[in-house]
Amino acid sequence: MDSKRIEELLDKYWKCETSLEEEQLLRDYFNGDDVDDRLKENVALFKFFQQQRNESVEDVGFDDKVVSKIKPTVKIRSASWLYNAVRIAAGVAVLVTAMWFVRSEIRKSTPQEIVDTYDDPHLALEETKKALLMISKSFGTAEEQVKKINVFNEAQEVVEGSEETEQKL
Repeated sequence: MDSKRIEELLDKYWKCETSLEEEQLLRDYFNGDDVDDRLKENVALFKFFQQQRNESVEDVGFDDKVVSKIKPTVKIRSASWLYNAVRIAAGVAVLVTAMWFVRSEIRKSTPQEIVDTYDDPHLALEETKKALLMISKSFGTAEEQVKKINVFNEAQEVVEGSEETEQKL
């Protein structure tokens, strides 16, 4: 048979467009001995199809093969209690470990008790006065900065007001 015709039939075969007669032509060609070298890669496929076609389902060995693949593996019931015990023990171990980690994280995150740093009340009063004076100075500096920002805001309002009057005119 012409190799060009076989290539056309193969293209139709891969597109699932061949008729039964065309498929028989392909089977006959590839099961024969005079296959073109370019088409040798398809020989194994068609030979496999032919081999499977020749196998009989009525063979006694076939039934044994199918049944052995279908039957589930037999589980040992005596070990199931051990399996369940190990599962429970693993769950308890995970819970205990999680509780230990949570407890240690809580201890790290909670602050320690505040302890008085001064034994002398007069010394503590003086230190408190220093801290309050420092905060007062900081507020004074901040107030000066706010005044500068207010001047800028007032200037901006004046500029915007003059732009609005120019637009009305």
